[in-house]
Amino acid sequence: MTSRTIFLGKLLGAYIIIFAAAMLFNSQGMIAAVGGLFQDASVMLVLGVIVVAAGLAMVFGHNVWTGGALPVVVTVVGWLTLLKGLILLLLPSGGQQAYFVATRFAQFPYVYAAISFVLGAYLLVASLTARRTPLGS
Repeated sequence: MTSRTIFLGKLLGAYIIIFAAAMLFNSQGMIAAVGGLFQDASVMLVLGVIVVAAGLAMVFGHNVWTGGALPVVVTVVGWLTLLKGLILLLLPSGGQQAYFVATRFAQFPYVYAAISFVLGAYLLVASLTARRTPLGS
């Protein structure tokens, strides 16, 4: 396993677990906050730019489709992050809100939190227990 895969697995895993905990412990606040984001186009623009930058960094820095589950999952998360950023940037505000409603996050926040927690836990545990590949292998 490359050190980049291990680093990104730890980073993404910890981030996703923290976000899942926030969704679990403050689901109504999260729903209200996300819903409120769509009311401010400038905030959505900045958020879209940041998410696209993060997605591009992951895709350009780690586009690995072989080597086991961990590198592939890290790569898929990178591509999904880029896709989410593009949706935030390219859809008009009505389209962004329709996308949010279509995800049904407000109806099932605990399902989203559970799925996120499982993904984050997998990434964190798999990257903490992964063995780094020696240089040249």
